Amino acid sequence: MKVLVINSGSSSIKYQLLDPATADVCAQGVVQRIGEAVEPDVVTVEHTTGEKTFEYRGAIADHAQGLHVAFDLFIASGQDLADADLGAVGHRVVHGGEVFYEPTLITDDVVQAITDLSALAPLHNPPNVIGIESARALLPTVPQVAVFDTAFFHNLPAAAKTYAIDAETAAAHGVRKYGFHGTSHDYVSGQAAAFLGKDRAELNQIVLHLGNGASASAIRAGRAVDTSMGLTPLEGLVMGTRSGDLDPGIIFHLIRTAGMNVDDVDALLNRYSGIKGLSGVNDFRELGRLIETGHPTAKLAFDVYIHRLRRYIGAYLIELGQVDAITFTAGVGENDARVRAEALAGLERYGIRVDPDRNTAKARTARRISADDSEIAVLVVPTNEELAIARAAADLVG
Repeated sequence: MKVLVINSGSSSIKYQLLDPATADVCAQGVVQRIGEAVEPDVVTVEHTTGEKTFEYRGAIADHAQGLHVAFDLFIASGQDLADADLGAVGHRVVHGGEVFYEPTLITDDVVQAITDLSALAPLHNPPNVIGIESARALLPTVPQVAVFDTAFFHNLPAAAKTYAIDAETAAAHGVRKYGFHGTSHDYVSGQAAAFLGKDRAELNQIVLHLGNGASASAIRAGRAVDTSMGLTPLEGLVMGTRSGDLDPGIIFHLIRTAGMNVDDVDALLNRYSGIKGLSGVNDFRELGRLIETGHPTAKLAFDVYIHRLRRYIGAYLIELGQVDAITFTAGVGENDARVRAEALAGLERYGIRVDPDRNTAKARTARRISADDSEIAVLVVPTNEELAIARAAADLVG
């Protein structure tokens, strides 16, 4: 059977139709700029052969229309979902709170619970719910499964997940470290273990998911024991547009002295900070070009990014005590050799040696970039959250 995976964001829907058993992708696409009046808006369905692309041009009013257009494009490409042996629809849901920590068959009650959790993820859960409701309306007889970004980190040790604020306040409002990108960290740590020919339970790993959103995790014997993101995806590493860690007093300072309100600060820290806030761009390829031209703040942005990343790597080396593998994944982690080299530079005394030639070699598959005499294996492993979601959904519905 095949599984349709849907990742419904605030202004986009990414989707993929695939066979979870073979990992073959039958079609994939993205609905972009939902709710914007600017044209052209484009949604594409791209077959795995890469030879055909089917496009729709025009404004997409909402997520429901976006999915309708995507389904029409499946038909145009000769893959009507009604006849596609579709066994399940898997939905990426960002925040599961304390309620959801494993793949869950979607019912009306589950949709309501995910909606209620929007207070913890106001930028993410509402569009997730819209995508779920739209897909249920379009495919009413197909089982729908929610897979939660927070699930892999649900059982963090108490010391790692607890914030040092008034305990009653924290309990009343669900304040704890939840962690995100869990589907990716889970998948990549499993792939890293397979690459090394080991059972995941035999390894201690650091996984670095470095994309526009970025997170790090410490995994002991297959179990996550710490992660950089917290109550929300804002905590931790410097990201494309998010600040990552900062002094909480900065928020009060901006409210008091800059006349900013809560929404202003929220937008600043989530959309206009990070690499973009420091350099004006959030694409690392463009950042590299700016650095080469001597842009005054581009190099600083890169240095701040690396400084924070190294701080987390160092913390997790100590927290785990013994580390068997450090793995880079996601867009930046998989493709930016300079980031990988700088993140681990000068750590030879800790058993980490990156081989320059292996690091700069181009490849799309899992690979080792550490030197032969490196005590800790350094790997690059492509993430595949869609495949992980598809397999989780298929396993649940049988």
